[in-house]
Amino acid sequence: MGSKTVPAPAVAAAQTLRVLVGRLRRQMMDATAVGDLTSAQASALARLAKNEPSTASELAGAERVRPQSMAVTVAALEQLGLVRREDDPADGRRQLIFFTPEGRAYGHGARASRHEWLARTLAQRLTEDELAVVNEALALLGRVVEP
Repeated sequence: MGSKTVPAPAVAAAQTLRVLVGRLRRQMMDATAVGDLTSAQASALARLAKNEPSTASELAGAERVRPQSMAVTVAALEQLGLVRREDDPADGRRQLIFFTPEGRAYGHGARASRHEWLARTLAQRLTEDELAVVNEALALLGRVVEP
């Protein structure tokens, strides 16, 4: 669908929203940076938390990186003791990636930290009336992502 068939306000909103969501995602990941984890490692853990177990290929597709890059990321997470791999019982050529107990604790802590950071930042930077507008906009955006 080209921008010629989409109204200009929708094109502008889509561009702004895409940029803002990317910036928000990066800031949330920065808010939960722990130790020596890279943003790629933290992001892979967040993806795994949404869909465990997973394969390196599935994680790579979700993160839009090359499978080789994700293999390096998963190997680093495994060395840090945050994930473990097991052969897939349905397909011995694949390996499934699971959290270790330490990785699961990190994932839950990181999620809570991101939530706390975002709530605190909204409360600090927006008035009560502005928060009401944000909540109305979120309801509208919810309609965009619903089937």
